[in-house]
Amino acid sequence: MAATPPPSPDTQPPTAPTTAELIERLAGSFGLYYGDFTLAAATAGLTASQAKALSVLRGSPAPMRALATTLACDASNITGIVDRLEKRELVRREPGATDRRVKNVVLTELGEQTIDTVRARMHSTLSGLDTLDDTERTALYALLGRVFPRGTDGSESTR
Repeated sequence: MAATPPPSPDTQPPTAPTTAELIERLAGSFGLYYGDFTLAAATAGLTASQAKALSVLRGSPAPMRALATTLACDASNITGIVDRLEKRELVRREPGATDRRVKNVVLTELGEQTIDTVRARMHSTLSGLDTLDDTERTALYALLGRVFPRGTDGSESTR
């Protein structure tokens, strides 16, 4: 009797996947996404952390402390990241509206163009998303919003 070939990663299991199986799929997917993002960032002369900072700032300006929290790094590390981005004129620091001691990091037009270029160079991710039809894209968008309800700007996503 011939052995049954293992299921393709694109096929759904006969029963609903367990939470552990979903976590494994997410971990693998995020790993591939992060590798694609890191490679695309490097082609723009950025580290992954610098590109991630630009992505976060795409939503709206952020205080240095909030940016450090979002990127899960020490405040001294975010200072170095922002210093290097500012030197390349990808971001600028502005005093806070209500507290001039607070420095908000603002994405410049060049920074916006740069993160657009990084995302456009994410060939593996883009080609994978291009295989989805409109119904699948809509479903994926809704599911990601439910699984990860907080947007990069800290706001609740719509459900």
